[in-house]
Amino acid sequence: MKYSEAKEKYIQAWGTLGSSWGVNRTMAQIHALLMVSTVPLSAEEVMEELKISRGNANMNLRALMDWGLAEKVLVSGERKEFFKADKDIMKISVQVAKERKRRELDPILKLLNEISDVEGETNDAKEFKKVTKELLKFANQTNSVLELYIKSNQNWFLKILGKLR
Repeated sequence: MKYSEAKEKYIQAWGTLGSSWGVNRTMAQIHALLMVSTVPLSAEEVMEELKISRGNANMNLRALMDWGLAEKVLVSGERKEFFKADKDIMKISVQVAKERKRRELDPILKLLNEISDVEGETNDAKEFKKVTKELLKFANQTNSVLELYIKSNQNWFLKILGKLR
């Protein structure tokens, strides 16, 4: 397979994978492009490579920076903005875990904690308390695992996977 074909397949696949992280396809494709680039890319280069509009490129580059998956870099002698992505897959996975936790798990934990002391002794209220108590327990366990993963030595996860083989 030629490099250009392999690169295109990779970018498309990473775009599809991105939707399972909670990011849109174009954002993940830009991330893939930045990951395989040997030099920082300008928004114009991203637009040209992926055949997307300026607005789409700029919006998704900003989103990648918000997620902590890309950063702006200065290129000597250039006035344009350039962008690069970290290539360390473990750092990327930790960053995605942090962002998903912040955007998805933290709000539901807050809500479940707020409603945990619901009043009432009707069958409906008892069922509500039972279900939300179990959800809160599960959410807290998930939070603990994510916190451990985010704060731990990055290599522990790979060691565990290595033992599973």
